[in-house]
Amino acid sequence: MAALNFRIRNTTRVCYSLFLLAGLALATHSAAQASEAVVVTIDRAKVLKISRPADTIIIGNPSIADATIQDAQTLVLTGRSFGVTNIVILDADGDPIVDETVVVQGHETNTVRIYRRAVRETLACSPVCEPTLTIGDNAKTFVAASAQIKERNSLSDSVASKNK
Repeated sequence: MAALNFRIRNTTRVCYSLFLLAGLALATHSAAQASEAVVVTIDRAKVLKISRPADTIIIGNPSIADATIQDAQTLVLTGRSFGVTNIVILDADGDPIVDETVVVQGHETNTVRIYRRAVRETLACSPVCEPTLTIGDNAKTFVAASAQIKERNSLSDSVASKNK
């Protein structure tokens, strides 16, 4: 009985070790794939330097990311929405300079997410927590925050136009 118990414990340890190694291999593979992609945070810009002057920029899905030419060898890539797309940059001869995957991810810095079952609300906390517009949040909260932001911007625009 002791030998059987010893084999079961050893088999359990071996299985656990194999699962742990498989998990590490998967995590390493995922990290390697992520490092190959250009990662941009939603609603933020990232400067992308290229080796040769750009002539044409193609974004696979412009609702996920946007790119503008700052100068011939500097682009500004902006995350618009969560997702994965690609960017292709061609020179004047039509030869590719860049052909990369672009991953747009959410921001985590100074945010708190509140979950009430399937309903989510995101707050930006720096230092006081206030509602923020985040794709995937509760529609009612999102619309209310959006309306307040539009109203505030409208007031700012009207004051600015009076001062001209």
